[in-house]
Amino acid sequence: MKLVVIDEPKKTIHDVRIGNHVKIYDFVNLYGCEIGDETRIGTFVEIQQGVKVGRRCRIQSHSFLCKGVTIEDDVFIGHGVMFINDNNPSIEKTRNKTWKLEPALVKKGAVIGSNATILGGLVIGRNAIVGAGAVVTKNVPARTTVVGNPAKKLEKYK
Repeated sequence: MKLVVIDEPKKTIHDVRIGNHVKIYDFVNLYGCEIGDETRIGTFVEIQQGVKVGRRCRIQSHSFLCKGVTIEDDVFIGHGVMFINDNNPSIEKTRNKTWKLEPALVKKGAVIGSNATILGGLVIGRNAIVGAGAVVTKNVPARTTVVGNPAKKLEKYK
């Protein structure tokens, strides 16, 4: 991996460790994160400090990966997916710096559909599927599909 800094009108990339054969499209904001080999990052994506994205992942446009998120290998993140790292935000906690970081982990081979929201403190299991528009409020077991708001189990793989 190489440490990269790019500051140009179409890309802001600061202190990012980038693997081999990574494709990063224009209008991104990446800082202090790690991107694995052969991963693709779409337009208008923000990936914050400390986030780790594995190998061969796809992060589609308009997605937001906040501090505390870890994405394992071979994960697909659809368009407009939002990760939340503070389930109980307030101005007072922000001012006092007392908010609690609630990390999220997306395990190998998982698929997260477009416009899904993943709350903090959760694990999306290996090869799990989160349907488009789902709001995930609980852990998703491996090889399970969840849909809806709040996300509920649809079916289990055979």
